[in-house]
Amino acid sequence: QVQLVESGGGSVQPGGSLRLSCATSGSGRGHYCMAWFRQAPGKEREGVAIFDTAANSTFYADAVKGRFTVSQESAENTMYLQMSSLKHEDTATYYCAAVRWRWPCFRLGNGDFDYWGLGTEITVSS
Repeated sequence: QVQLVESGGGSVQPGGSLRLSCATSGSGRGHYCMAWFRQAPGKEREGVAIFDTAANSTFYADAVKGRFTVSQESAENTMYLQMSSLKHEDTATYYCAAVRWRWPCFRLGNGDFDYWGLGTEITVSS
C-alpha cells in the first residue's frame, strides 16, 4: 500500500517562496505518475503538476508554469514542489497523489490517481 505524506505548508507573503515535500513509502519497484493537486476554499480540486517518473518529465498547469518546479530525490523517496513568486490565488490545501505508471501521465486527472496524502495548507497573505 502506497502512503504519501505532505509537509512544508505554512503562511507566506505574496512574492515569497515555499517548498513542499511528499514522502512516499510502500511503492515498491516500478514507475509511477506522481502529481500535486490543490484545492482552494470553495473551489474544486485542480491539478498543479504531474511528474512522470519513467520519463523524468513534468507537466505544469498554466497557472503555475514558470513559478513552480517539481523535483524528486529518489534516495529519499521524496518528491518536492518548489513554489516561488507566490500569489494570493495560490492559497489552498496542496495534495500529493500517485498512481502506477500509465501513458501518458500528463493526461491524468483528479479521478485517475489511486493514492493521496492528507494535504498541507498554504496561505499567501500580506
